[in-house]
Amino acid sequence: MKEQRLYETVAQGIAQRMHEGVYPPGTRLPGERELAEQFEVSRVTIRQALISLQALGKLEVRPGSGSHVLNAAVSQVDVLPSVSALELTEARSLFESEVAALAAPDISDETLAELEQLIVEMSSDHDDVDAAELADRDFHLTIAAAAGNSVLYYIVEKLWRMRMELAPVKKVYDSVCSEDATVRGGEHREILDALHSRDPSQARLAMRKHFTRLLESMLDVTEQKALMDVRRKASESRERFLKSARI
Repeated sequence: MKEQRLYETVAQGIAQRMHEGVYPPGTRLPGERELAEQFEVSRVTIRQALISLQALGKLEVRPGSGSHVLNAAVSQVDVLPSVSALELTEARSLFESEVAALAAPDISDETLAELEQLIVEMSSDHDDVDAAELADRDFHLTIAAAAGNSVLYYIVEKLWRMRMELAPVKKVYDSVCSEDATVRGGEHREILDALHSRDPSQARLAMRKHFTRLLESMLDVTEQKALMDVRRKASESRERFLKSARI
């Protein structure tokens, strides 16, 4: 799988047109159908691209009036907070369970097909950890886009940035996810099945089940690491004692 998803490429293309003055500040972008024809992609992909640009502060979506280009703001350093993997996963469980419930009733067949393909990409090559991670991210972001709420999409995208860019968090996730690829695949399949049913309760429950299992796995890893640290410190203390006893 390519490291960059199609909607990201489209978002970059639209942003480039903004920079070049094709879509100057204050103007309204063409509709989803026209943009889909221009970029030769689906309307789902265009919708994801527009939501990502809105999350970056480049667009304003006005109900009944479409997407409007904003003036370039002074860039600010986007510093991610220092959080633990457990804190992040608890937050993801709260937000993403409700996002799945919100997306379920009106999710399109086209979006469901996209989610199906992402599950295939997640499990197609267990040795390509980076590709599986990107497919996992896009699975969750696609559901967030389907919820149709740009604020929720922004939050989910930010949570995923913490998941992938904070080194201590990524280390914990990698240690858990490297050993449970099959289980994760089954959980994502259950989420997709619940979305197919268009049942908010089932979608919420399937997503929450996924994160509950993930939290339990993280607790197990944390306990194992704590035991290893205790053993290491005990071994170091023993070595110091033996050295001092020989003097």
